[in-house]
Amino acid sequence: MPYATTVSPDGGRITSQVDFSQVPRFSGPGTFAGLPRLEDVGEAQAGVIGIPFDAGVTFRPGARFGPAGIRGASHLIRPYNVELDAFPFAHHQVADVGNLAITPFGIERAVSAMIDGLSEARERSGKLVVLGGDHTIAYPSIKTLAARHGPISVLHFDAHIDTFGTYFGAALHHGAPFRRAAEEGLLDPEGCMHVGIRGPLYGPHDLSDDRALGFQTVHSSEFSTTGLEGVLEQILSRLGERPVYVSVDIDVLDPAFAPGTGTPEPGGLTSRELLFLLRGLAPLDVVGADVVEVAPAYDHADVTSLAAAHVAYEFLSLWGR
Repeated sequence: MPYATTVSPDGGRITSQVDFSQVPRFSGPGTFAGLPRLEDVGEAQAGVIGIPFDAGVTFRPGARFGPAGIRGASHLIRPYNVELDAFPFAHHQVADVGNLAITPFGIERAVSAMIDGLSEARERSGKLVVLGGDHTIAYPSIKTLAARHGPISVLHFDAHIDTFGTYFGAALHHGAPFRRAAEEGLLDPEGCMHVGIRGPLYGPHDLSDDRALGFQTVHSSEFSTTGLEGVLEQILSRLGERPVYVSVDIDVLDPAFAPGTGTPEPGGLTSRELLFLLRGLAPLDVVGADVVEVAPAYDHADVTSLAAAHVAYEFLSLWGR
């Protein structure tokens, strides 16, 4: 496969995207944005890894096909990020790590395998963008990062708080990754934040329990009064210089922009608003990220997968400046 090559700022040779002047975008290797596979380059400083798992969903299944949908929608991504003035694939080696092979039978066993797989992947590929899968995958991702950095701050873009309790006897599912992480001491209670929350809850206790875990919340309705710049200012002020994990549930977007998801909620962000906020995270120490809950079976013209692919691209661009 004819890959483009560049020279990094420190003089090293980098294998970049497939040379799409020689290979049509629809005939490439099937990796994220046409990047080389990790096994082809040996090691990387940043990577994309898929976890096709959705046994933790509480409504519509299908996010197990999210990594494939996101990769398929990523092939139009070009090497230069105009908004961040960045060549994310030329600054250092970036690779597609592939998917973790996770059992769909038994959440606890699956999560244990995720922890092992992510720990190994981080040793070879540095910072990771994790493609879900359902939001359960945020817990093992945070756990592996906390083992390296200590308690992590979480910036969580979502329609739902995902600090709910036990469902049907399961303590861990896609509505509870941050509760589980907080209860285990993996989160920095002074530096966690939800953005885009909306929709009905079971009662006021959901929000009070959430605050007790250390989360501040920017509700979707506040965007009308606070504005994008104001929301970004709140984010940067809250998170400061802490190591931050950014988790993007694609249902933070309004269903008009992301219909292909398992628990859609009207009244969400636009794609432009979300991308603006992600680009504004450049001052932060983002040590890991995910984009989850893409369920292509409910999508129209790949618009949800396209949005998720660009979310992942923005993370890689933040790391490649």
